Amino acid sequence: MDRSKLVAVITGIIALLLGVAYLALVQFLDYRGEMIPAPIDLDAILLPVQAVMRW
Repeated sequence: MDRSKLVAVITGIIALLLGVAYLALVQFLDYRGEMIPAPIDLDAILLPVQAVMRW
């Protein structure tokens, strides 16, 4: 095999490995259950608004 074909084969193998690793990662993250958003801290939102309203 000449050099360009060897590079193409190696690149293809790397691409397939990355694709399989990505699918495995997605399956693992999906397996953990429902993704619940972080709670919102209302003080972080309301305190700056209250400070502005005092002016």
